[in-house]
Amino acid sequence: MDDQTRIEIEAAAFRRLRQHLMEDRKDVQNIDLMNLAGFCRNCLARWYQEAAAERGIEMSKDAAREVYYGMPYDQWKSENQAEASAEKQAAFKVAFAENVGKDQG
Repeated sequence: MDDQTRIEIEAAAFRRLRQHLMEDRKDVQNIDLMNLAGFCRNCLARWYQEAAAERGIEMSKDAAREVYYGMPYDQWKSENQAEASAEKQAAFKVAFAENVGKDQG
């Protein structure tokens, strides 16, 4: 497989993952994704922002989230995010530190 085809297939897989998380499974909470998989929709938006920066394209965290979510993040949260239990919040702190916090240092 040539590089261009590989890139196109990877991009298509990313778009399908985004569709799955944004349209097909809005019910799956970010906190559950982070607790189980070590990443969430916000991580995907951050990785998008980082990929843009690597190419010299400046993008704020809010702008990257809006690209990924298809709307302002606060709007997504108000329409789709449920209150997390204390147990889920505690697990999130651990998952965040293990998976994201180390990248932020």
